Amino acid sequence: MSTEGNDETAGPIGLADGSDPADSGDAGDQVQPVLAVVGRPNVGKSTLVNRLIGRREAVVQDVPGVTRDRVAYDAQWNGRRFTLVDTGGWEPSAEGLRAAVAAQAELAMATADAILLVVDAQVGATATDEAVARVLRRSDRPVLLAATKVDDERLIPDTAALWSLGLGEPRPVSGMHGRGSGDLLDAILDALPETPRDVIGPVGGPRRVALVGKPNVGKSSLLNRLTGEQRSVVDPVAGTTVDPVDSLVELDGQTWRFVDTAGLRKRVRTASGMEYYASLRTRAAIDAAEVAVVLIDASEPIAEQDQRVIRMVEESGRALVLAFNKWDLVDEDRRLAMGRELDRDLVRVRWAERVNVSALTGRAVAKIAPTLRTALESWDRRIPTGVLNGWLADVIAANPPPVRGGKQPKVLFATQAQARPPTFVLFSTGFLEASYRRFLERRLREDFDFTGSPVRISVRVRERRRRQ
Repeated sequence: MSTEGNDETAGPIGLADGSDPADSGDAGDQVQPVLAVVGRPNVGKSTLVNRLIGRREAVVQDVPGVTRDRVAYDAQWNGRRFTLVDTGGWEPSAEGLRAAVAAQAELAMATADAILLVVDAQVGATATDEAVARVLRRSDRPVLLAATKVDDERLIPDTAALWSLGLGEPRPVSGMHGRGSGDLLDAILDALPETPRDVIGPVGGPRRVALVGKPNVGKSSLLNRLTGEQRSVVDPVAGTTVDPVDSLVELDGQTWRFVDTAGLRKRVRTASGMEYYASLRTRAAIDAAEVAVVLIDASEPIAEQDQRVIRMVEESGRALVLAFNKWDLVDEDRRLAMGRELDRDLVRVRWAERVNVSALTGRAVAKIAPTLRTALESWDRRIPTGVLNGWLADVIAANPPPVRGGKQPKVLFATQAQARPPTFVLFSTGFLEASYRRFLERRLREDFDFTGSPVRISVRVRERRRRQ
């Protein structure tokens, strides 16, 4: 399995109380109360979110409007778990993209068990802050007020002016340095109920699906079509999604956990700023998924970006579904051109499941669930050692490995080392040519139906023991 990029983390990983996330269990699938973090743009919400959850998850950059969707993170403090939802900047008179971002924040407030309003203590209460406070005072949810960017204790007296918002005690905190974050977390636990008031979706362990592709290919539109709601912000401007966005989606009687990710423009090592961290989040989302749906714009020629995303999924060892979106824009000439492009550019992933969809019209969206199941069944498949070696003997008898250096290598036996993805180890007396390994992979796919999953074959050469 490729580990490229895994060491390029944005900071230390841990839970909000400093414990190791490896000991936390599958927190993402537990029913836990929800805290929505809201405020106007560029007040430091995402920086504070990273401080509260104890790891760098939310994308942070010193420009307003980086966070646009509502993004959920698991957090823990003093033995209690809760879900923290980061939102885009809320503006009451926003238009266009900013209005869609504000709508996401409003929806987060409506579905949360408690709300944390973040205000920039260095600026003080603005007209937008006062407008948000008026809305929150009418809410039936508990509301906390955080005065952020209090990086120096000399700024603490200035936070007293925020009592004017009518939301109770302003709690000074520094997302950058951590000042006051423990006290704020204590107050959050006091405000949150033990169990959420509304449980949305079934509880269990849904299969994890990463929705990936180049910018503006329609990932967020497809996610909204699948969920039946405006779960992700959609805008004609490429690159609207920055953070991975989790959604529980019920398809064909089964619940799936979809993650909408940022479109990948550049390689991780050449990207910078917000794009660099978004690329890391996308790679991490693929690594955390079981199957990836790579969305490709069917109305345009297959681009190098498309191939790079597919290569990233293939190297990660995840099951793969190719979804050709915008099929409503494809005419007969484009279909003929696509056939040539598939044979030329995607020949190495002929095994991937394919589906032609339109997020705009809903065309064939119902076919996504069956393709996901097929890919995951292949990804999970394990071949018994006896069956595998019987099959291998027949294949080698009909097509022996090519002679190398005047000697023909002999394959002694084979075993499946693991599933997810299916990985096979061949023990032989000599090196097996790459072309012969590809032949065996092709026959494995044909005879055991590994549609939708990568298959890996490694060879271990056993040298003959010299006589003493």
